[in-house]
Amino acid sequence: EMMNPGRHIVIRRYAPQDRPDVRRISYETSFLGKSQDLFDDHELVADALTLYFTEIEPQSCFVAVHDDRVIGYLIGALDERRMNRAQWIKVYPRILTQILRKGIFLHKKNLLFLNHVFLSFLKGEFRCPDFSIEYPAIFHINVDHGFRGDRVGERLVREYFNFLKETRSPGVHVAPMSERAAAFFVRMGLDVLFKTRRTYLKYHFGQNCPFYLLGKKF
Repeated sequence: EMMNPGRHIVIRRYAPQDRPDVRRISYETSFLGKSQDLFDDHELVADALTLYFTEIEPQSCFVAVHDDRVIGYLIGALDERRMNRAQWIKVYPRILTQILRKGIFLHKKNLLFLNHVFLSFLKGEFRCPDFSIEYPAIFHINVDHGFRGDRVGERLVREYFNFLKETRSPGVHVAPMSERAAAFFVRMGLDVLFKTRRTYLKYHFGQNCPFYLLGKKF
């Protein structure tokens, strides 16, 4: 991708004031950019995607800033197992409370989406090898659509990898759901560890989505 020389983009550590933009981008870019068609509660989607990282481990997160506005982020965790424990204790109960309080299941669009996710779960599509010992760190990255030709993602990943080396992390893994994203991470030096498919978005996209696990050791 070619960089736009007219745009000055700064990569820095995440700060509390970045939270609204990180949540906005997470919703707008989730589910291949189609979250608005699939699920109509952006606060809930943003909670599910970002709450652990912004509230519990913000020191492992980075943002890309253009004209004082966050246009991309990388939210990470040094230890996936520790992250999962914290999610079950602190994050998931909060999300479940919101689901019940707002009556999320009463909305036809949301119910259809959750039903397909549940069917995918019953088929065993969420089972995958555990790479959290050799590759304990994990991250998610998203960039505003208008800034995807500026190598923002590449710069965020390199900054995070430098951070992981400083913290003596043995390895990192990531789990994209598109061929394009997987190819990007391969270019960034990660190896494909596992590949499968997820069917829960087929009802909307007309095809199954690939699911990759890629990893890199330091």
